[in-house]
Amino acid sequence: MLSEPIYDEMHDEAGLVRQHYGKYERWLQATDPSRIAQKRVEADRVFNRAGITFSVYGESDGKERLIPFDLIPRIIPGKEWKQLEKGLKQRVLALNLFLHDIYHRQKILRDGVVPDEYIIGNAQYRPEMRDVDVPGGVYAHIAGIDIVRAGDEYYVLEDNLRVPSGVSYMLENRRLMMRLFPELFSSNRIAPVEHYPDLLLSSLRAVHPVGVVDPTVVVLTPGAYNSAYFEHAFLAHNMGVDLVEGKDLFVENETVFKRTIHGPKRVDVIYRRVDDDFLDPLVFRSDSMLGVPGLMSAYRAGRVTLANAIGTGVADDKSIYPFVPDIIRYYLSEEPILNNVPTYQCRKPEDLAYTLEHLPELVVKETHGAGGYGMLVGPTSTQAEIEAFRSRLKANPNAYIAQPTLALSACPTFVENGVAPRHIDLRPFVLSSGKSSTMVPGGLTRVALKEGSLVVNSSQGGGTKDTWVVEGAC
Repeated sequence: MLSEPIYDEMHDEAGLVRQHYGKYERWLQATDPSRIAQKRVEADRVFNRAGITFSVYGESDGKERLIPFDLIPRIIPGKEWKQLEKGLKQRVLALNLFLHDIYHRQKILRDGVVPDEYIIGNAQYRPEMRDVDVPGGVYAHIAGIDIVRAGDEYYVLEDNLRVPSGVSYMLENRRLMMRLFPELFSSNRIAPVEHYPDLLLSSLRAVHPVGVVDPTVVVLTPGAYNSAYFEHAFLAHNMGVDLVEGKDLFVENETVFKRTIHGPKRVDVIYRRVDDDFLDPLVFRSDSMLGVPGLMSAYRAGRVTLANAIGTGVADDKSIYPFVPDIIRYYLSEEPILNNVPTYQCRKPEDLAYTLEHLPELVVKETHGAGGYGMLVGPTSTQAEIEAFRSRLKANPNAYIAQPTLALSACPTFVENGVAPRHIDLRPFVLSSGKSSTMVPGGLTRVALKEGSLVVNSSQGGGTKDTWVVEGAC
């Protein structure tokens, strides 16, 4: 896959502009470069003023960093998007069925589709969730699925079902582009994404506990020092619900309440942005100051809904990723619409042997890793880095998977020396409420700003782009 030509999102093999980029390219050619430069400065100013920043865990300076924003959008034809949407909804539906099964009858384990030890021995599996019935059977209410394009095909690179982030940047990118270049939105049929907070609130209210008529929804954040705090506050504000910390809530008679100046008020649905381990110090980490004592008892009693459900992480663990196509076939009796990237499971002796022999050609990832950390990108690593990683892999092969280095598609991007292609991915967001699933057309496009880099994470120097789904384009 590495040897394949890199797919250029804007230009075809002959260097001609693709049809769905036509109007934008003509506008770009007709626009004074000095205006573009001015708008780039203005974009940085707006993002700084709005607090659209992130922090990198483990860095001593503790500084908030601006996420670089690129003014050249990633454009997807409407026909391509429809197929992507079908594949994403299919995948999330199957993963929700899988989660319900492994916390109830475990039929998929008894039938040998997924080995028992991959679930029961998984650090993300929560025995406390056994036989807990969640509203609508939905575990992953909000799923962020990472998609990459290599050649003419889209692949699922990763499933994010725990506390997926990034949607606020998708929305702010669109707001900013509409503010800076309103003429582009009057001359192009760009599908809207601004209604995402309304869809999110509707989905959350739909999974209220039994007997609740007018559910109260809150967003639970670890606090202002969390790297994604901007997003927590942004979503709470745009949904019109309270942003709370663990200290703002308490449990009484297996019911969750929030403290208000008018006295306790019941909470029915918690969109939690706190990891499982920190949610309830009486059940998980006893030293957690971020959670709510007794929350798990209220949850098990069906008196509150948590989105996403506790224990969803077992389904997005990279050790489970290779089984997702089989999971789709097992529960839906359908062929997967979107393919996985071919994956070697290093816990298998034959896959480990292949991986060790081909390390310079592969991407190797920790099964529990995230954010671009704990991974090796063979083709861009030094021999010393490869050998150091080889030792880690031999010492603990169960902790790793390996994949071919995809020739990720590239999109023209403003860089210091002008416009140059940079590799990109896409994270669309799927909302599930049990009765249905829904999406806004688009997602967060992340771009690897370093030349030749395949790592798009903001913590690793990546930036973002607005994502346009152009209606009517083929």
